[in-house]
Amino acid sequence: MKNICVIGTGYVGLVTGTCFADLGNRVIAVDYDEAKVERLKQGEMPIYEPGLKEMVERNTHAGRLSFTTSYDEGLEDAEYVFICVGTPEGVDGEADLQYVRSAAESIAKTMKHPLIIINKSTVPVGTGDWVADIVRNTQPSPIAFSVVSCPEFLREGSAVRDFMNPDRTVLGSTDKSAAEAVAQLYLSLRAPIVMTDLRTAEMIKYASNAFLATRISFINEISIICEKLGADVMEVAQGMGFDQRIGHHFLQAGVGYGGSCFPKDVKALAYMADTHGMHPQLLRAVMDINSFQRKHIMLKVQDMVGDLENKVIALLGLAFKENTDDIRESPALTVAEYLLNEGAIVRAYDPVAMPNTTRVMPKIDMCNNPYDLAKGADALVVLTPWNEFKQLDMGKICQSMKQPILVDGRNMYEPAVMREIGFAYRGVGRGYDGVGHTTVEI
Repeated sequence: MKNICVIGTGYVGLVTGTCFADLGNRVIAVDYDEAKVERLKQGEMPIYEPGLKEMVERNTHAGRLSFTTSYDEGLEDAEYVFICVGTPEGVDGEADLQYVRSAAESIAKTMKHPLIIINKSTVPVGTGDWVADIVRNTQPSPIAFSVVSCPEFLREGSAVRDFMNPDRTVLGSTDKSAAEAVAQLYLSLRAPIVMTDLRTAEMIKYASNAFLATRISFINEISIICEKLGADVMEVAQGMGFDQRIGHHFLQAGVGYGGSCFPKDVKALAYMADTHGMHPQLLRAVMDINSFQRKHIMLKVQDMVGDLENKVIALLGLAFKENTDDIRESPALTVAEYLLNEGAIVRAYDPVAMPNTTRVMPKIDMCNNPYDLAKGADALVVLTPWNEFKQLDMGKICQSMKQPILVDGRNMYEPAVMREIGFAYRGVGRGYDGVGHTTVEI
């Protein structure tokens, strides 16, 4: 059993701390938000993440996981301290490191014995050296410490599974023995461990997210070309994916990427390149395509409905992806804003993201279920691919609408089936006439 302190109880911190506790370690999670800490002590989750609540309760009751606002309590017996605080987007697209600075300063002022400090937050290249300087210059008296970069690769909606079944663990440090000590925490996960220097580890995170965002923007640009040329992007992506050099992952055309990682990480990487005299043309194109894809959905609605003034547009889904309540950089909210600006009456349904949305976009009318959502609507727009949406009675929904217009921003439904039901259907990149083809793997 190791003694671990985790700074921050957001998606990364709460999942990281809870999973380490589930692996048999003693974990204390520190957060400055007193109300949040009290809710966590009562078993109330600040985020929606499948499987997390049960794991928190199990490890809290076992005495392996606890929560506090006190750095003294968190660091008292700690051998490792993970910095898992937010690095939001700054004014010019740069990563805002104020919370990392605050955590590093608090660690430096509080530590009473040697520590291994691990940066888990997504931070610009060079932050590990910067954190080491902050700790060294803030300590009241010199105490030995090491800094290790261990970027997170957790996907919201499957974060617990991703932690317990990683593709790899990346560790970077100038102190080999410290990196090897952190590696011991991950050995039981039986995944490859990549050992490198601090800056390379930090760059691996940004390069990984930028590449995945590029794949999404690539297939979305292909989808627009497919629409013009009468091809089906879903079959194009499937055919491409059988090539082992390409693969099928992240080739789903839709409304573009969103969430707390891809948008800000691509911008931050472009900012780093700009400030060092580079010209990140590909990254800028990735961002431009992603931005247009959201507007493209609104244009589809406008093309089918006509003048949107006082038209009722129903949005199926608000979260940036399924299995989360996170609406940060959600394409659905951008589409909603476009529609509202055109004078539309916007209503929406999402299984878990409606409370978060109401706080930031109160003009959207929330509905109790998809059937109430569709009743009397001029168009239905699918924006989040929740599994439960696949099982809806689409015939009932079609009959209840004022105009049976369906804009499928996630290509969840078969065009021919939807048209047979009675919908005027538009997907993303599905340029053929609704008669699909079958690809058979031999």
